[in-house]
Amino acid sequence: MSIDYRGLLLDMFQAAVNAAAPALCVPAHLPPRPRGRTIVVGAGKAAASMAAAVEAHWNGPLEGLVVTRYGHGILCKHIEVVEASHPVPDEAGSKAARRILDKVSGLTADDLVLVLISGGGSALLASPADGIALADKQTISRALLKCGAHIAEMNTVRKHLSAIKGGRLAVAAPPAQVVTLAISDVPGDDLSNIASGPTVPDVTTRADALAVLKKYGIEISAAVARHLSDEASETPKPGDPRFANVTNSLVARPQKSLEAAAKVARDAGLPSVILGNAIEGEARDVGIVHAGIARQCGDWGQPLEIPCVLISGGETTVTVRGNGRGGRNAEFILSLGIAADARNGIWALAADTDGIDGSENNAGAILTPDTLRQAKCAGIDVKARLADNDAYSVFAVLNDLVVTGPTFTNVNDFRAMLVTKRN
Repeated sequence: MSIDYRGLLLDMFQAAVNAAAPALCVPAHLPPRPRGRTIVVGAGKAAASMAAAVEAHWNGPLEGLVVTRYGHGILCKHIEVVEASHPVPDEAGSKAARRILDKVSGLTADDLVLVLISGGGSALLASPADGIALADKQTISRALLKCGAHIAEMNTVRKHLSAIKGGRLAVAAPPAQVVTLAISDVPGDDLSNIASGPTVPDVTTRADALAVLKKYGIEISAAVARHLSDEASETPKPGDPRFANVTNSLVARPQKSLEAAAKVARDAGLPSVILGNAIEGEARDVGIVHAGIARQCGDWGQPLEIPCVLISGGETTVTVRGNGRGGRNAEFILSLGIAADARNGIWALAADTDGIDGSENNAGAILTPDTLRQAKCAGIDVKARLADNDAYSVFAVLNDLVVTGPTFTNVNDFRAMLVTKRN
């Protein structure tokens, strides 16, 4: 049986994205209509598509505002959609966050605040705490993105510099009922880390935030230092009575998307295994580990006999040391290719399920058994490009970028390897 491996990888990725489509996963989780008003607010790369799904299935009047990344907007009839910057916040996101806080204030016990949260909301809900300038948050955001901090560390800092994240949106809404529907883009599906948990009590502290900044040597302004030294800046904690009327629910998660992709592989006649849905670490290191697992399949038939498919998810990081055009998924794929060294006939795809690999226009990239040879013929030194964080440029030359445009959902990174032969 002949299999189009490139087509199969793309079909698996699409299945993973489709499994988290808001139109499919939001409606079943909608709460009952309240006696009073329904105010819809939210943030994230999937926020606009989640708002559209609510409008399509809501029985009654509603109003509200959600903020999403530039280019990820969808026109809604009753819910205003604002576009803002990601991953570094801008004034559009800051204004939208302040308006969201205004919309949930002054409500009654008969009213419902329906909060729609997805990955990217941390940058998009950019309402600096009192005394902190947006420029401070922008500077710290850039430093955190460049230093290789993982998502929990970044969000610990973000929560403590915000007027809306780390549970503060929820505590602005009483006595109204608050129901949050979240699409998970974080390892472990920790609700407090999805968009920095605007409606979830925060277990991290100001001391934790300072420790992260110190760990990575990130300089802070005098205003930020004063804020983090003030007890009044601490986030609301578990047990706070203001969360008594708050419900947080996951409507889509990475595991379900990986399972959907695995089914596509099995339907094509290939055994598959999910290595994990919460794999973190430096993208190039994770690529080396995945190459080792693929080699184990080819050499020893473990954990699967070849041909087989290995699938994983999670969120890698990149410590930027070079000046190239990167993206964590493209960097993972280039590292995997170098480590595999054309052995075991490996085909692989890694892509962000939101359609954007970092700040570039691609979702990710594809590795073929011929990638290293083609790169050499094109005069590309792949190891030098990897050292320069320039994986994007490699796959652009080889025409192996995965370009989808915005997918209007986000359940983190998707990775799949096809191991087709023995050494």
